[in-house]
Amino acid sequence: MRRLSVRGGGALALRTAAVITGSDGPDTTDQLPSAQGARRPRRPTYSGPPLPTGRMKIEAAAPDSASRLLSSPNSRTARPRRSPEPAVSTSDPHRGRRTASADSAPPVAVLPRPTRLRPRHLIVGTAALLAVVTVSVLIGAVDLGPTRVLAEIAAQLTGGVSPLSEREAAILWQLRVPRVVLACLVGAALASAGAAFQGVFRNPLADPYLLGAAAGAGLGATLALTVLPSTADWVLGPVQLAAFIGSLGGVSLAWLLGRSAAAGSATLVLAGVAVASFLTAGQTLVQQLHTEDLRRIYAWVLGGVSTTGWHDVLLVLPYVVFCSAVLCACGRLLDLLGVGDEEATALGVRPGRVRLAVLVAASLATAAAVSVAGLIGFVGIVVPHLVRLMVASSYRVVVPLSLLGGGAFLAAADVVARTVVAPAELPIGVITAFAGAPFFALILRTRSRG
Repeated sequence: MRRLSVRGGGALALRTAAVITGSDGPDTTDQLPSAQGARRPRRPTYSGPPLPTGRMKIEAAAPDSASRLLSSPNSRTARPRRSPEPAVSTSDPHRGRRTASADSAPPVAVLPRPTRLRPRHLIVGTAALLAVVTVSVLIGAVDLGPTRVLAEIAAQLTGGVSPLSEREAAILWQLRVPRVVLACLVGAALASAGAAFQGVFRNPLADPYLLGAAAGAGLGATLALTVLPSTADWVLGPVQLAAFIGSLGGVSLAWLLGRSAAAGSATLVLAGVAVASFLTAGQTLVQQLHTEDLRRIYAWVLGGVSTTGWHDVLLVLPYVVFCSAVLCACGRLLDLLGVGDEEATALGVRPGRVRLAVLVAASLATAAAVSVAGLIGFVGIVVPHLVRLMVASSYRVVVPLSLLGGGAFLAAADVVARTVVAPAELPIGVITAFAGAPFFALILRTRSRG
């Protein structure tokens, strides 16, 4: 049975009515003009039953009659057949959307993201770090003059005559340069540790303070500032030592509470939350018992890299170098952990041992950084995210570039902290928080649009 839309009138209507009623009816198809310019005969009047309007069915009379009507060149009322609907892709995540035709638009070539560290990545990262370090050395609360500072550096390298006075040279080499170097080391330690934590827990929002390192360091430093006597005669620095021990103690307690790496990363995260809450409560209790020392406690908690001489730099340098080497060597293993413990075990990797080694190295780097600079947030989250967005997501690339990017990021934040309200200084943790919060808002907005 075929469907045909007829709008009435003419030979086609009569023929259609004949097919419907089953009678032969007057055949007018032979009376149609056969030559151009011939006079069309007068249409006969139809006196049969009323014809329906709109769509109507053609009952099966003769198949050749229906096909002749559909293919008649003089039929002005037959509607063309609809073209078949475009295919719907079943593999497309947005089901129901029609796929574009093959010749509608050329396919966009997607370049593969690198999985290994390329020399150009190191060159660009090192150049960015050197640029930030140069600006940090030239700018400070005391205006030494960029030209004179560069001449002083060249004189020290070549053995020439210094253009600075003795006081200005002391400001440059005993205050400004050690501060810039310390900021680079602390930023590199926090950024690489953050990338390592994200690889271990397979969570891009993990940071170096996830297992209680910050809470332990805060409690240790608070106890050193309130309970211990004056620290002027201490050679090793009791605040730094207490913060270092407290940071490692917090991570160790979380590890023991989580029991083992084989229990899974979720257990470690929950253990870290519990330990951090407990240690933070202890720090708050100590602060309430020693309200006269709150100013010094909060100054340390907000973070800073102000230093006199090279003591703090030499204190943190061995930890940063050793831990950075371990974390960079574990980049491939972190990539394997990203596919799951069972798959990594099938590939010959022991996830428990890898997770333990990475967490120990990252915790050591975090403890060393926190002990000399206080609690500086967002460095371990922002920098690895930037590396993933701009370069690659493989940890063989993320960890080394996070070292360079973290140093540049914290050195730039220190420049802002010591110049925006000069001669006073802002805590560097405030600057990193102002930079980190809008960054995450931008990421959330970008992902919601995508």
